[in-house]
Amino acid sequence: MNAAEGKERMDIQVKICGLRTPADVAAVAEAGARYAGFVFFPKSPRAVTVAQARELALAAPVGLAKVALVVDADDALLQEITDNVPLDILQLHGKESVERVAEIRERFGLPVMKAVGVASKADLPALEAYGRVADMLLVDAKAPKGGALPGGNGLAFDWRLIAGRRWPVPWILAGGLTAQNVAQALRMTGARQIDLSSGVESAPGEKSPELIRDFMQAVRKAEAELEVPQI
Repeated sequence: MNAAEGKERMDIQVKICGLRTPADVAAVAEAGARYAGFVFFPKSPRAVTVAQARELALAAPVGLAKVALVVDADDALLQEITDNVPLDILQLHGKESVERVAEIRERFGLPVMKAVGVASKADLPALEAYGRVADMLLVDAKAPKGGALPGGNGLAFDWRLIAGRRWPVPWILAGGLTAQNVAQALRMTGARQIDLSSGVESAPGEKSPELIRDFMQAVRKAEAELEVPQI
């Protein structure tokens, strides 16, 4: 067996969040992303209404997983979203407790992704705790103190903090990813799934088809360089 035959390509799954128009959804799908994220947080420049999200979700092609990002949402909002928008995953991006994550997962019958902000080693135990009740973790840069947005700030964290670490459930790396740094992020963390929003925008909330294509090309190039030996 030669070296090429003894390796397999790493399959990196990409989530692009903050989609606001049918053109955004089309660009993300055409570029080969796995997840499309819709933001239900009024303070965000990427926020959509339930009606807008329904239109976008219905326009999404088969195979593109639809994710609703909420921040400390109450049951009434979650019920309105899940009743009207065809979704695959609920993303909890606030200060939801472990108990609240488990409650939402049971009550609404959808897989739950819990975002956890990381800035230091002190933030890592939360990943273990949430990993016991969520279906997936989103490992993000911790929002600046006093910041208006819990995510989507275009900030990265020290990837060495999570190098070689694993948790009880699949996880997604987020925080300040761009076409220029994604290969380094993948090498340092071993992530197989990545999430971004501002890294493919021409302005806050304005997705750029060109930047989306550039990012996905960078991911595919990194995949080829990160082939892993078959066991």
